[in-house]
Amino acid sequence: MARIAGVNIPTNKRVVIALQYIHGIGATKAKQLTEQLGIAAERRVQDLSDQEVLQIREAIDASHTVEGDLRRQVAMNIKRLMDLACYRGLRHRKGLPVRGQRTHTNARTRKGKAKPIAGKKK
Repeated sequence: MARIAGVNIPTNKRVVIALQYIHGIGATKAKQLTEQLGIAAERRVQDLSDQEVLQIREAIDASHTVEGDLRRQVAMNIKRLMDLACYRGLRHRKGLPVRGQRTHTNARTRKGKAKPIAGKKK
């Protein structure tokens, strides 16, 4: 079991897919990392040597913000918006969509489960 950036990545998956288990690394960054380090796309994590895992770990630490640091950074950005009381910050505070989506219908992910309104029959 390879441990990179504090995450146990699955051993039986291809390296490009397994790297995406790390918060902050998507498909594009994973592909760039493997190409940069010269690791073939079809190789599996279990086939990597300890040296290659170390190279991946060092490359991620050197050039990418991932996991806890990234989560903290995002949380601080949201908190800053809320403290400024700008429009986006107020939307975050109220738990409503931030990027201009409609709320008359839909928006259930942000607003939560629909609450029935008493006396609204007919």
